Amino acid sequence: MTTTFASRLFPRSRKAAVLLLTMLLATVGGYALYLKTTTNFHAVVAGEVYRSSQPSPQAIADFSKRYGIKTIINLRGGINSPVWNAEVEQARTLGIEHIDFPMSAYRELSPEQATELIQVMKEAPKPLLIHCLSGADRTGLASALYLAAVSKTNEKVAEGQMSILYGHISLPISRAFAMDRTFEKLEPLLGFGES
Repeated sequence: MTTTFASRLFPRSRKAAVLLLTMLLATVGGYALYLKTTTNFHAVVAGEVYRSSQPSPQAIADFSKRYGIKTIINLRGGINSPVWNAEVEQARTLGIEHIDFPMSAYRELSPEQATELIQVMKEAPKPLLIHCLSGADRTGLASALYLAAVSKTNEKVAEGQMSILYGHISLPISRAFAMDRTFEKLEPLLGFGES
């Protein structure tokens, strides 16, 4: 039996593909762990709006002390769950207004829902903290909407809130791509022209 170049190459390329996939999964897993352990906390507009993953009561106290948080906007829902109860209790203890605006990372917001969220963020006492579970998808969309509609930044800066830097995977195969589709459909409303 004759061995061809392709047949000799295939075992190596298969091993290389497995190695590459393993390295990719380890990198993604490591990054997800990093986001979880750092609370994925970032300034959207310093002194005005911050974003994070689900904060613990201790993290809320730390954010309040360090950044003067006056409002928490919870995008998760979870009303009457132990995590939600602890968050609400800590906010009450610290005199922080707590607003629930439940949304799904897997479903697009309607223009009416987006307008309502923008209004909530605009009227909330500042500085405010916006969060969801991981601080990546829903929080990314809310942060982008804040920058576009309230701070009046440009499209590129606003869309930057929905990026891998914050843990958001902006690929059409991702279920959370609904956040990207929402923003794209809202661009004319936000003054960015036709999409």
